[in-house]
Amino acid sequence: MQNKFKKVKEALKEAIISGQYSIGAKLPTETELMAQYDVSRYTIRRAVGDLEEEHFINRIQGGGMFVQDWHREWTNDADSKVIGIITTHIADYIFPSIISGIDRVLSEKGYSILISNTHNNHEKERKSLINMLDNKVAGLIIEPTQSALKNPNMDLYHEIQDDQIPTLFINASYPELDFPVITNDDLEAEKEMVNYLFELGHEAILGIFQVGDLQGVHRMNGFIQAYQQQPAIAYKSNLIMYQSGDSFEKVLKRVADYLQGSEVPTAIVCYNDQLAIRVIDFLKSKGLKVPADISVVGFDDYQMSRYISPSLTTLNHNKTKMGEDAGQMVLDMIQDKPVESILYQPPLIKRNSAGKVK
Repeated sequence: MQNKFKKVKEALKEAIISGQYSIGAKLPTETELMAQYDVSRYTIRRAVGDLEEEHFINRIQGGGMFVQDWHREWTNDADSKVIGIITTHIADYIFPSIISGIDRVLSEKGYSILISNTHNNHEKERKSLINMLDNKVAGLIIEPTQSALKNPNMDLYHEIQDDQIPTLFINASYPELDFPVITNDDLEAEKEMVNYLFELGHEAILGIFQVGDLQGVHRMNGFIQAYQQQPAIAYKSNLIMYQSGDSFEKVLKRVADYLQGSEVPTAIVCYNDQLAIRVIDFLKSKGLKVPADISVVGFDDYQMSRYISPSLTTLNHNKTKMGEDAGQMVLDMIQDKPVESILYQPPLIKRNSAGKVK
């Protein structure tokens, strides 16, 4: 089925070629075209932009759109060889490895990348999406922003869907959209981590999870399900939930409250390694030893997690492979090859931050 953008473009082109709009004639305004074709402003702009590149239309700043002399010979621009990458962060934590993996695969096929980050903010995500559409990227690799919350940018995502731009998600997805996704089995992985702590004798475990993202929700559900399978000790579990905008200081203050309570946890399960490293520093500042007094575990196998003291017990996020698989998948989508979502099973990495209960 032809998408909206192509329908508008072909209809306008046919109207120009058929003489309905003669050379030099002024075209209807964007608002009038939106009403005529019952589409969004962005669809009109993309259609008009393509016709401008093909020299059917000339846009004059503040003056409107006019029909060019399309009978003359024109040279079309080559197809885009740029892939857009939108992630919540770029320069730190796990993201450089993911982006490097993507770039390695794409550059071998002559593609370059255009990178944008959202800082896990929907308004910045919107600006990133519009920038990618303005640049007419050949495909998109997107890490959803606050994927567990209602997204105000669905109009742009439906625009991407209608325009049939090859698009895939990494780390999480939006339930409203059926784009393929490459992610980890966060729920089962976290369940395995909690069961490992049970094996070490821990019963009172504190879980700390960011719940604005689906990754955090799934990891929290893994924590809960592990306890549901141990009903005799389920009452000893505790949870701290936070949003991406919350400061570490706010989260650590809540951890301090549990440390001063009557049921002090013997282990802390953290949403990711970045949080786990901060928690270990905080515990040390309180005179507690890890893991002698309290065990701490993370998720992602961040590069620094093996070098801190004690080295961090965690779950592996195969960052480079995710990037490479994402790069290959978007290339396959551009070539109209069938693709399927990928679900990794993160292995447990046992290091020194988790120990047996004394």
